[in-house]
Amino acid sequence: MSILIRNGRIVTASEDYVADIYIEGETVHSIGKNLPMQADQIIDAGGMVVMPGGIDPHVHLQMPFMGTWSSDSYETGTLAALHGGTTMVIDFVLQTQGKSLYHALEAWRGRSDGNCYGDYSFHIAVTDYNNDTRQEIGSLVENEGITSFKTFMAYKGALMIDDGQMVDLMQEVKRHGGMVTVHATNGDMIDKLIAKHRAEGKLSPLYHYLSQPEVTEAEASGRFADMAHYTGVQGYIVHMTCQGALDAVRRATFRNQKVYAETCIQYLVLDASLYEKDPEGAKWVMSPPLRQKKDQEALWAGIDQGLVQLVATDHCPFTWEQKMMGKDDFSKIPNGHPAIEHRMELLWSEGVAKGRISANKYVELSSANAARIFGMYPKKGCIAPGSDADIVIFDPNERHTLSAKTHHMNVDYSAYEGHEVQGKCKTVILRGKVAVDEGKVLIEKGYGQYVKRKAMK
Repeated sequence: MSILIRNGRIVTASEDYVADIYIEGETVHSIGKNLPMQADQIIDAGGMVVMPGGIDPHVHLQMPFMGTWSSDSYETGTLAALHGGTTMVIDFVLQTQGKSLYHALEAWRGRSDGNCYGDYSFHIAVTDYNNDTRQEIGSLVENEGITSFKTFMAYKGALMIDDGQMVDLMQEVKRHGGMVTVHATNGDMIDKLIAKHRAEGKLSPLYHYLSQPEVTEAEASGRFADMAHYTGVQGYIVHMTCQGALDAVRRATFRNQKVYAETCIQYLVLDASLYEKDPEGAKWVMSPPLRQKKDQEALWAGIDQGLVQLVATDHCPFTWEQKMMGKDDFSKIPNGHPAIEHRMELLWSEGVAKGRISANKYVELSSANAARIFGMYPKKGCIAPGSDADIVIFDPNERHTLSAKTHHMNVDYSAYEGHEVQGKCKTVILRGKVAVDEGKVLIEKGYGQYVKRKAMK
């Protein structure tokens, strides 16, 4: 199968020009003006932006959490991602305390393998670090291509590890050329505030937000950066939400330390005023919570300054019935919201269309930096001869409105209901096949492949 894309405006992290792209098999064969090749399919991309397929490095599909499961399966979640221009996701395997990392990996593969429309990979969340766990790290990096290990500084008794375990894990992961990522919030402070608000009968969604003030994230981000500096491991903070946490990363740069930072599209677009709605505020209960307008401004500035490298989603949807498990107690509301389908279009609309970022920066944030940081570049995250033909043909001007009536995620409400965006994914190509065209799905479940990633030695 071959495809010739003609006359598109090709945008990568470093280039912006008009040319043709010839795809042969699963990869890009050649790029140039007026290419003379014959192809099985010719796509006229005149007036369109042609860019690398999006990579969402933070999703939770079919994940067990708080007595239920996130509502998007690997089938529905990766298909919704493709509709929105994201051709690859990195999900999180969660270790069960008392069991091995490989035990968890096998459970996640049982749900994902053969069921994905888009390409996928895994991080592994280490929740029980001990001598047995330590011995698995090298094999996971070398044999499974899993090079990033997530830690939690919150959720004591379920996911959290202590600082001593964190340092030991960092030292082992560094030895194998991997990276340690972190949910950086101070779990002890948060647990104390949750207990206080519940004891006072303050149970609405607003108190989810008030139980996780900015200081809980700022403190933990600084502590994580200090431990990463001490061990020399490459560190990465997931779902950064606020000015205080960003300042912790900025301070790290003063000692020539690089701490990678990811924010999520919701923290750039939505704010904490939504929690004042009861019970509707449950739709936006996530951890960390939405923040203030000043934090949105700080994150956009952090992107501009190069302190924030990626925009993800932390996609972890729950139906309204599931959310209502906590209708009488905010602490029982499953944490997470649906966004996997909307990240690319929202980021273009709020970023490029509004003049906050360039088109090149957009590709960095949505694709190229994820490929570089997580060991997939130039296979993923770019348009170049030899790279996977993961390509989005995007209309930068088409306006449309986001709604649960039209989205493809397996959830019965939208966190962005009625939000008008400028920019729409028209055609999405995955490894040389047109996967979605004008909303029509042209590939089968199982076309998505597992992607092994390279260590950073």
